[in-house]
Amino acid sequence: MKFIFKAIGLSVLSLLVFIGFSQAFAAGKIEMNEYMIQSDTPGISLYVRNKHLAGMKKFSPEKTLLYVHGSTYPAETAFDLSLGGTSWMEYIAARGYDVWLVDLRGYSKSTRPPEMDQPADQNPPIVRTDVAVRDVSSAVDYILAKRNINKLNLLGWSWGTTIMGKYTTLNNQKVNKLVLYAPQWLRQGGAPLTDKGGQLGAYRVASVADAKNRWLTGVPESAKASLIPEGWFEKWAEATFETDPWGKTQNPKKLRAPNGTVQDAREFWTAGIPVYDPKEIRVPVMLVHAEWDADLPSYMMYEYYTKLENAPYKIMLQISEGTHTIIMEKNRMLMFAGVQDFLDSNFKPEK
Repeated sequence: MKFIFKAIGLSVLSLLVFIGFSQAFAAGKIEMNEYMIQSDTPGISLYVRNKHLAGMKKFSPEKTLLYVHGSTYPAETAFDLSLGGTSWMEYIAARGYDVWLVDLRGYSKSTRPPEMDQPADQNPPIVRTDVAVRDVSSAVDYILAKRNINKLNLLGWSWGTTIMGKYTTLNNQKVNKLVLYAPQWLRQGGAPLTDKGGQLGAYRVASVADAKNRWLTGVPESAKASLIPEGWFEKWAEATFETDPWGKTQNPKKLRAPNGTVQDAREFWTAGIPVYDPKEIRVPVMLVHAEWDADLPSYMMYEYYTKLENAPYKIMLQISEGTHTIIMEKNRMLMFAGVQDFLDSNFKPEK
């Protein structure tokens, strides 16, 4: 058996992950549904996407999950971008979960606030964290009502960890488990990579080149060529920059992103003021991080972990050779498998 593993160049873990996915996917095709739901603001609708095994009729809190994105790019082109034959959304759905994503106002197919159709410098930063939390609340309430359940699992990436973390402090009764991928916490110096300095307008504009440079910040030169499997960055960039109706008409393509999160970083995270108190989280928590994350460095996860004083239990997963965007890199399956184990577990501390 050892000879076979060596001969085909697969580790035991990667083989088991592959077999597990194949068996789960073989159980049935994955069904997708899309909805536009009403936010708490008149005229603002939110895009939500749902995937689960075809024919699935029974839904439970333990196997329902909602994902929200970070500060610059939408949910659908990261969480549900098929790379190497599957997306993270499909990976979870294939294991019997009812999986959802939401794009906040100002992102992808969700309504863009009117300020985004005006020059950026004519308005202050829009879509602050409190607004994003309200959008997540609208999505959660929609899902709970539609599935007739009383709670669900939450997964956030980057700024999304702040959104999901703060939401949980206000609504522990609606959350089963909480997964925070690249958790945001107090900054020990410098500014976020999304903050270029100067006066902030309503939104900022990113290019494909900006995205690639940010992605590879902090990666050793010797590792840059092999970090992202061939064609994956280009597929993500094409899908992502197509989501901005204005940006996709530019040459080269551009993407507008609300600046509320950058303003929050200046007023809170960089100023040493938390946006919320993690000790108010009272559900099981998993923190996931990659060693080369220059956006939200490792010290943030370690410090945040100590603040989770009232979680029934908490887990940290630190993955080697990965960045803030490990979701679309060569070691992504280490994250997928680790998070899945946390979601599937029925662990309860012994008395």
